Amino acid sequence: MSLPASLSDATHDSRSPARVAFRLDLDKTYLATRFESLRGLLRIPFEEAADKKHLPGVPELVQALRRVAEAQALGPQVFFLSASPPQLENVIREKLANDGVAFDGIIFKDQLRNLVRGHWRSLREQVGYKLVELLESRAAGDRPPHEVLFGDDWESDPVIYSLYADILNGRLDASALGRSLDRLSVGRRQRERILAAVESLGIEPESPEVVERIYIRLEKRTPPSAFHVFGSRLVPTFNYLQTAAVLFENNRMDLAGVSAVASALREATGVGEDSLRTSLDDLARRGCLGLGSRSRLLRHLEKEGLSRRTPHEKQIRERLRATRERWRRIPERRFDPVDYDKLLGE
Repeated sequence: MSLPASLSDATHDSRSPARVAFRLDLDKTYLATRFESLRGLLRIPFEEAADKKHLPGVPELVQALRRVAEAQALGPQVFFLSASPPQLENVIREKLANDGVAFDGIIFKDQLRNLVRGHWRSLREQVGYKLVELLESRAAGDRPPHEVLFGDDWESDPVIYSLYADILNGRLDASALGRSLDRLSVGRRQRERILAAVESLGIEPESPEVVERIYIRLEKRTPPSAFHVFGSRLVPTFNYLQTAAVLFENNRMDLAGVSAVASALREATGVGEDSLRTSLDDLARRGCLGLGSRSRLLRHLEKEGLSRRTPHEKQIRERLRATRERWRRIPERRFDPVDYDKLLGE
C-alpha cells in the first residue's frame, strides 16, 4: 500500500518506531468549527489561520501529551483527521504552528473531488470516510501498540472510534463488520477500502487492545449516561480539564499538563475556581476518575492558585463515594463489549 500524501511528511524518526499515537478529529474537537448553519459552512473555505479558533485548553493538552510521552521514551505521534477540504491545508498547518502544536500527519476530505465526480452522498457521509482513513493510516504507518483517540458527539465519532478499536483487537469478524457497515449505510467503494485495509493489517481474533481510551467531547451536551453502551473504554467529557484529568490517571499526562489546561480554560472562558473543582467532582461521581487522583489534582490546582480549598471536603468526598456506588448499579453493564447489532439496530 502506498503512503498517503497527507502522511508523507511525518516528523518522527523512522529508526525509533512509535509506541503511542494520538489521533484527533479536527472540527469541533480541536477547532471550534461552525458548520451547523449554511452561513458557517460557507465561511470555512475563506477563513485565514487567524480566524480559526481552537477550543479552550486543547493546544495545551496536545503539547503535554507529546512532552510526557517523549519523556517516557514512547516516540509519540500526533495525527489529525479533518472533514475540511485539502484546499485548507496551509491555513490549518499555520493555525497549528501558531498554537505551538507539532503533528506527524493530517488528513483532509477531498470534497472537490467528490463534487466533480458526482459523489453527492460522500459530501456529508462521515462514517465510511473516517473509518477508511483511520485504518489506512495505521496500515501505512508504524502501527504503534497503543493509540488514544479524541473526538466529539456532533456526528458519529463514538461509533467510528469504537468500531476502529474493535477491528484492531480482532473482536469484529468479517460477518459482524459487514453487518455494521450495512447498518451504517457505508458505500461500496469505502466498504472495499475498509476490508482491504483490515486484510493488510493481518489482525488475529482477540488481539491485544490497541486503543486504550476514546475521549468524546460533549459539544452537544449529550448526557454522559447515553454512552454507557460503548463501555468504559469511551470517556465522555464536558471540557479538556476533564480529559486531562483522566489522562493523568492513565499516566498519559502530568500535573504540569493538567494545570496548563486548567489555566487556559480559566483564561478563555472566565470560569471560576469552583467550576474547575466541579468538573473534577463530576468525573469522580461518574466513576471516570478515582477519588485519590481527584484529591491529588485538586491539591495541585490549589497550589497553582487555580482552585481553592473548601472546608467541606470531607462531606464532598462522602457524597461522591456514595454517588459512585449508585452509578455502578445502573442497569447497563459498562464493561461489556459493544453490541453493535443492538446499538445500530436501535
